[in-house]
Amino acid sequence: MKPEILSNETIYQGRVFDISIAEIREGEATYKREIVNHHGSAVIIPVFADNTIALVKQYRHAAREFLLEIPAGTLSEGEAPEIGAARELEEEIGVTAKNIEKLTEFYVSPGFLTEKMNLFLATDLIESAQNLDEDEFLSIERLSFAEAFEKIRTNEIQDAKTIIGLILAGAKLGFPYKT
Repeated sequence: MKPEILSNETIYQGRVFDISIAEIREGEATYKREIVNHHGSAVIIPVFADNTIALVKQYRHAAREFLLEIPAGTLSEGEAPEIGAARELEEEIGVTAKNIEKLTEFYVSPGFLTEKMNLFLATDLIESAQNLDEDEFLSIERLSFAEAFEKIRTNEIQDAKTIIGLILAGAKLGFPYKT
């Protein structure tokens, strides 16, 4: 039986997420949890005809570093993940895809965050035009799966969604990750 939610109060409303405090009863115990509420996101592994992958390099203030990542973006409330994936692919990389296939979905950090990432593989890419948001500053790097996997092993790729995405897409396309 699931625990009973006694109360849930929103204490912060932001552009990307809200924060709430929930009071929960589980058996005889009552406790509080601080929860970051997020609409979810779409993440995409764009694979070109030459089997290279497009990654974006951008500054992530929480990490205080420039990180190499697969394209990703927050979903609008009620937006289908496939639509968000196609939008982010064109915005960040400047391509559209004839084929977008869902590989999996996963929670980012379910202890305090509701965000679920929807992971897609994009193939049969067609050049269009990059259309970055006004607060997006990124560069694109194209790598082979072997080069990307080496960057995982040497900690040059430290982003979890990117590591998961590359390993799953590589396995699907015949480029297995080897430790």
